[in-house]
Amino acid sequence: MNSPKSHPLLLGALSLSVFFMSWIILTKAVGTKILPDPFQVIGEIIRLFKTPLSGRTLLEHVLFSLRRVLIAYGLAIVSGLPLGLMMGWSSLCRKIIGPIFEIFRPIPPIAWIPVAILWLGVAEGSKIYICYVGAFIILALNSFTGTRYVEPILINCARVLGANRKRLFLGVAVPAALPSIFAGLQNGMSMAWMCVLAAELVGGREGIGFIIIQGMNLDRPDMILAGMVVIGLLGALMAIVLRILEKVLCPWRRELV
Repeated sequence: MNSPKSHPLLLGALSLSVFFMSWIILTKAVGTKILPDPFQVIGEIIRLFKTPLSGRTLLEHVLFSLRRVLIAYGLAIVSGLPLGLMMGWSSLCRKIIGPIFEIFRPIPPIAWIPVAILWLGVAEGSKIYICYVGAFIILALNSFTGTRYVEPILINCARVLGANRKRLFLGVAVPAALPSIFAGLQNGMSMAWMCVLAAELVGGREGIGFIIIQGMNLDRPDMILAGMVVIGLLGALMAIVLRILEKVLCPWRRELV
């Protein structure tokens, strides 16, 4: 009962308290013109909920960004996960697709912004495309890694019990790869948020990225930090949902400490 694991809420509250106290102290040192304190940022978030920016409230801007992220994320799941699983399981697929994948994998998603704008303009399509590229690479890579490096003893035991190749894949390889797949889902979600912000900063009239760029244009660091805090809260909420889903689908996985 005295172990740190038995007091997760207390430790979390303590770390947040230290963080906010450090933030306040740093604000006192550099001034609110450079770094607003937490109360100013919270006040700005409340103001943005009530006062429209470019004709839209904060909730409307959040919904624009969230829609872009979720559409791109869903497309990345239905395309990236099967591709990674196939490359990890089939040597033929790996030999055919692997070289092409390795060429495109190191290219940062943000580098696709000019191409996306040329192809799709500055409308919704280009923003969704940028988010899709960022999430797709991570999801494909993690599902490939999880499937490719399944413990050989699991495969051999299933073969001894008479499992055919289809059952080996669906009953052994995919479940064994689930932890790696869920890690990819979390990282892919984070990357999708990074990309949507970059796309909205470049060419957008709505979204959280637009709020941040407006804060820069208006010399309002409190508005910039308000947008960043909202992103952090949304990302944390989605990460919690994914962790709960992982515990349901991977009940055999346990924390070490």
